[in-house]
Amino acid sequence: MRLFVDTSKVTFTVTKNPEPKNDQNGQQRHRKDDGAPMWATQVMALDETGGEVISVTVAGVKPEATVGQMVVPVGLEAIPWSTNGRSGIAYRAVELAPVNGSK
Repeated sequence: MRLFVDTSKVTFTVTKNPEPKNDQNGQQRHRKDDGAPMWATQVMALDETGGEVISVTVAGVKPEATVGQMVVPVGLEAIPWSTNGRSGIAYRAVELAPVNGSK
């Protein structure tokens, strides 16, 4: 099952420039189905309840997002994970689209 996030009432501001998403050996990860490189961008998600910093992964061309820029994570998906007694939520999007008028 795919869990998509409703971003209609959330603003996203880039807090760390896109970087290669690396594996435990320091090698950039690639999407399994087509081999596209994966990029991680740290953003602050802000809504009426407050803010949270999350990392959003995009595969393909490196996002052209910069610190302070407002973006929209298109097709944002939440992916629950659990490994070795640890758990969390990973976030993946099709792209990080710039908000009009943003840097």
